[in-house]
Amino acid sequence: MLRLRLVDAAGFAAVLLALTMALLITEPVLGQLSNYQLTTCPGKTTCSQCIQTTNCRWCTMPNFTHPRCHGQIEKYCPEEYTVDPSNTFQLIQGRELTKPSARRTLDGQSERESSYYSSSSHYHSSSSSSSSFQQSSSSYESESAAGSIVQISPQRVSLKLRLNEAFRFNVNYAQAEDYPVDLYYLMDLSKSMEDDKTILSTLGADLASEMRKITSNFKLGFGSFVDKVLMPYVSTVPKNLREPCPGCVAPYGYHNLMPLSTDANLFSQEVQRANVSGNLDAPEGGFDAIMQAIVCREQIGWREKARRLLLFSTDAGFHYAGDGKLGGVITPNDGECHLDHNGRYTHSTTQDYPSISQINLKVKQNAINVIFAVTAEELSVYEQLSRLVEGSSAAKLSNDSSNIVSLVRDQYNKISSSVEMKDNRTDNVIDVKYYSRCRNTNGALQQTNRCEGLKVGDVVTFEAHITLLQCPTDPRDWRQVLQIYPVGINESLTVDIEMLCSCPCEHPSDPEYRERADECSNAGTYKCGICECDGTNHGQRCECSALESLLEPGMVDACRMSNASEECSGRGQCVCGVCVCERRPNPDELIDGRYCECDNFSCDRPGGLLCSGPDHGRCVCGQCECREGWTGPACDCRSSNETCMPPGGGELCSGHGTCECGTCRCTVTEDGRYTGRYCEKCPTCAGRCNEFKHCVQCQQYKTGPLAESNECAANCTLFVPIPVEKVTIDEERNDNKCTFFDEDDCRFEFSYNDSDQDKVVVTAQENRECPPKVFMLGIALAVIAVVVLIGMAVLLLWKVLTSIHDQREFARFEKERVMAKWDTGENPIYKQATTTFKNPTYAGK
Repeated sequence: MLRLRLVDAAGFAAVLLALTMALLITEPVLGQLSNYQLTTCPGKTTCSQCIQTTNCRWCTMPNFTHPRCHGQIEKYCPEEYTVDPSNTFQLIQGRELTKPSARRTLDGQSERESSYYSSSSHYHSSSSSSSSFQQSSSSYESESAAGSIVQISPQRVSLKLRLNEAFRFNVNYAQAEDYPVDLYYLMDLSKSMEDDKTILSTLGADLASEMRKITSNFKLGFGSFVDKVLMPYVSTVPKNLREPCPGCVAPYGYHNLMPLSTDANLFSQEVQRANVSGNLDAPEGGFDAIMQAIVCREQIGWREKARRLLLFSTDAGFHYAGDGKLGGVITPNDGECHLDHNGRYTHSTTQDYPSISQINLKVKQNAINVIFAVTAEELSVYEQLSRLVEGSSAAKLSNDSSNIVSLVRDQYNKISSSVEMKDNRTDNVIDVKYYSRCRNTNGALQQTNRCEGLKVGDVVTFEAHITLLQCPTDPRDWRQVLQIYPVGINESLTVDIEMLCSCPCEHPSDPEYRERADECSNAGTYKCGICECDGTNHGQRCECSALESLLEPGMVDACRMSNASEECSGRGQCVCGVCVCERRPNPDELIDGRYCECDNFSCDRPGGLLCSGPDHGRCVCGQCECREGWTGPACDCRSSNETCMPPGGGELCSGHGTCECGTCRCTVTEDGRYTGRYCEKCPTCAGRCNEFKHCVQCQQYKTGPLAESNECAANCTLFVPIPVEKVTIDEERNDNKCTFFDEDDCRFEFSYNDSDQDKVVVTAQENRECPPKVFMLGIALAVIAVVVLIGMAVLLLWKVLTSIHDQREFARFEKERVMAKWDTGENPIYKQATTTFKNPTYAGK
């Protein structure tokens, strides 16, 4: 059998070295990684704990004196005794993707002859030597298998995963030509959908004809729904239960009127025969119907190898879990099929509506693509619903459903032209990431689980990265089955995962596994080179009896500093009540003490030197023990105050500070802080700043009273300032800092050092810090312009309002003038003086 191994220790070292050279990783970074492994791995006391730690290996060699768990890449333990499991891949079933063929007639009509080539199952056992499995050209034995369609490859693999080590392998998908399609039309047959039903009965043949342009293997079914026959959903008045509206049939929950069939005429007849019904409230019981249409696979006639479409058509909203309480129904929906022999839903009045999550679960389990065809008023609601139901979509349905044929065609093309990979993981034990180039074979690999714009025959490759994040506490959960599937397709890749959370040598099947072994003083189990003692003994070789040492079984108090501390401080083993401290890889580093609580390497390291170096002190039990003349936690301070005494004598730090670690720390007064190496400079003393000020101005900035070149050259001969970007002082050199503002209100700084009586060194700021210039004329002009513009805007607004008012007044005047009747020649307030009466019984004779 062909085997592919993942990176072993040497391979991992080579890869790490190559990355180091390519990315120019510096020595300190590698040193930190090495230190991490050297400090983390030796603390693991069992083989399973060791291999669950990144880059750690276990040594099973008998009588091994070094820490058995180690992270060193160089030879540390003979290879035959090293336990370093790696990710292992095994291909169990890898049938080839279906290879379709098609020929077209002269008028462009496609006549498909599906030729399905499937390869016999091959079983390859492989342990990979790289972290990526690339499926190469395989010698699959092709054979014709009519009706066998493969759209995802491989179909079953086996993985052995080690903690935090990602494994990569390819998953291929291709849409098969002439793939069977099952379309079940689920229609709301409340009174408002009566005209839709009439139109649909005439479009059945067109719908079947349109779908057969896509696939010759097409089936069509039909079902209807109204709502639960309970108040307040429908009227329970006996008369209304028989006929809720003129020409309506009795209300019902859901009725499967026609299972999936190839007979389009039968579909039209069933739709035409179906009668509408009525209900009271606006939402309908569509969720009950969707649940039954999905889970009643035999009654509906869903095929295993087919793309399943559930077309849900309505003009109203929906009831969901919890709404059943309004009608007194409190039993949750069980998600099971409850159709009688006539196709009617029998538990409509005894079970609550299903929840959205239940619908989503059943859609995923049965690989159904739900299409919500709804009117414009309800489209936004169902678009939000489609985001919660995997593989579903929402589309706008015309008020009379006349666009149903084009809607189904467009939605099918939308569904079939894209693929989305998902999996069934439910916890945080395993992490799966998907990467693909989609159809752009030359593009960069991107993290995505979805590709669009696909056509029949396009092969899309997804690279799945599977990582074991943690080992479950229960060993029975160390084997899991992961399903990777394209949404809406009843095909999947089954990944049998075995988690490498324990070592083979820890199992009784290992040849070196021995109970009550001689190596363990006949009081423990010998496995992986160490002893696991029974309850009455302890020690490295189980040589210590708890009864003889007056300790109860399992007690190790003699090796603990306190009840809250670890055994031997976590840095040794308790042997017969005595701590045997572990040895460090560096022989100069020692761990000692009764409880292994002391060491000579964990003290402070100023400048990278332990206790500031051997001349200053040494590390004793985690603390620096300073030599004569040095003090401080890290032995980096001189113990004498001589370096804080002024050279000419006087008080310590000139009486204006304290000596700390051989350096004066000057005090801060109300006038400021004393400065200088010995705190000899007072904050209010000007020193020679005023003396040097004008020379610095003329020499560096060409300003000040000596700005004229002749005066500057004649009066400033003592120094030439050194320009710097920022003036800094060194109190060790006894520098003095000066700050001034000149006649232009610009700030400048300089420092001087006159320790050498024959020479003065002056360092000046290269450029003065001047306040920004304010363009007053521009500001004034801008203010004037703004005032003018505001005035013009106010005048324009006044003019517009006046014009509108005048137009309204004129219109009112014209209206009153037209209504006036004075030009008719009659007085509108004049009344006739005579009154005329008529005899109603007079007939004119």
